[in-house]
Amino acid sequence: MLKVGLTGGLATGKSFVGQAFASLGCYLIKADEIGREVMQPGGEAFDPVVREFGPAILAPDGSIDRKRLASIVFHDPERLAALNRLVHPPVIRRQDQRMQEIAASDPGAIVVVEAAVMIEAGTYKRLDKVVLTVCGEEQQVERAIDRGGLGREQALARIRRQMPLEEKRRFADYVIDTSGTKEETRRQVQEVYNLLQKVA
Repeated sequence: MLKVGLTGGLATGKSFVGQAFASLGCYLIKADEIGREVMQPGGEAFDPVVREFGPAILAPDGSIDRKRLASIVFHDPERLAALNRLVHPPVIRRQDQRMQEIAASDPGAIVVVEAAVMIEAGTYKRLDKVVLTVCGEEQQVERAIDRGGLGREQALARIRRQMPLEEKRRFADYVIDTSGTKEETRRQVQEVYNLLQKVA
């Protein structure tokens, strides 16, 4: 089984590329989705996160208000690091469990793990290959605004708090430029998929 990391900056097309890999037969594991699951009431990270950040982060229904939590950690690297220490371990455990299940049923599988902060968190080291999605900063901003929920200044602030894409390139085995048409992006995904099949 080949374990492939898929990462990139805000609004660089990770999800689109992930779905394109899935359509070619790869197994797709979304770390952000697992992160949401472990922070749900009853999830492994729920109680520790509430203890760390206090009941003010809870929504009226008793779940964690992710926007409220994000507003606390966004400008405070120490608080963000504390959140990551609580959330990352159960996310990794669930990823590993899912990979073990896939390996048992399909030993020749290509598993793609989609995660935003894979390089920053060092979790890319657990994988065999890394695919990076890139596009221009202005495209990132426009896409983030189009997706809703972020203004221009907010989008720029988020992008500039992330590791620069040029720096991330040093860790990538393959780079997919999503600045063109969806067809061009799919063509690049197919090319990378063909290369991954040779090493799987």
